[in-house]
Amino acid sequence: MTPLATPAPTFESDDRTVLMAPRADCIADSAGGLTFDVTDHGAAGSAYLVLVERAGGQEVRLPLAPVGDGRLRASLPIGVELAEGRWDAFAEVAGDEPVRLMPGVNDLRSLVDRAPSGSRGHVAVRIPYATKNGNLSVRSWRRAPHAEAGELLITGTELSVRGRVYGTPVTAKACAEVRARGGEGPVLRGEVDVDGPEFTLRIAYEELSEGRWDLWVRPGGEDGPEVRVARLLDDIADKKQIFAYPVTPVAAAGRDLTAEPYYTGDNDLAVVVRAVTP
Repeated sequence: MTPLATPAPTFESDDRTVLMAPRADCIADSAGGLTFDVTDHGAAGSAYLVLVERAGGQEVRLPLAPVGDGRLRASLPIGVELAEGRWDAFAEVAGDEPVRLMPGVNDLRSLVDRAPSGSRGHVAVRIPYATKNGNLSVRSWRRAPHAEAGELLITGTELSVRGRVYGTPVTAKACAEVRARGGEGPVLRGEVDVDGPEFTLRIAYEELSEGRWDLWVRPGGEDGPEVRVARLLDDIADKKQIFAYPVTPVAAAGRDLTAEPYYTGDNDLAVVVRAVTP
């Protein structure tokens, strides 16, 4: 039997490059689902696209069916749940050892400015991307509910964040919380302006001490759900190295500090406050 490609030594998500690995083109639909077109090397037997969650090893198996032009196709509809995390992509043919997939062409235009209904009470996002070693993985989020960050505006030493809440109503009691990373330190609470499901929260940098601060909204007030502010609804899997915002000088409690908003490795919105080094 001709193998689909040179087999990987083990079925692990270790990002090792597999020589002659098959490629997969990815197309995203407006609902958030993905279609994978994998190179067909002509091997006989059933074929699967296997997604393996990197941290816990959970698997999702999707049948690969021939569609002509030397391709096998698998579909990942938005209704098939993926836990939040990074999922490494493999191809398995006729029960042989799975092999790591390499990324082909990604058509993710439908993910840009995507606005899900939130009617299911959660938002699901899947973005395929190339790892640092050139392999194909899928970054997945499942937030219930979700607060999507939009425009960030810095005026003087105040940060304004406009956003939209999905999956839960935003009431007149809505408030914002800025929390010290790691649960150590105070929780600063502020008002938000509400317009239907949309909100605007404001942060005065002078109120923040040195450290990292995470942004949350509580759409129903103090008794309602706690919702992390993040930016997920686009085609960028890792925003930390892509989105850059101004570093603002701040004088607080007699100290010279700087404040800078940024996105974490999970695309959550945060602010880092640093002491100015002489």
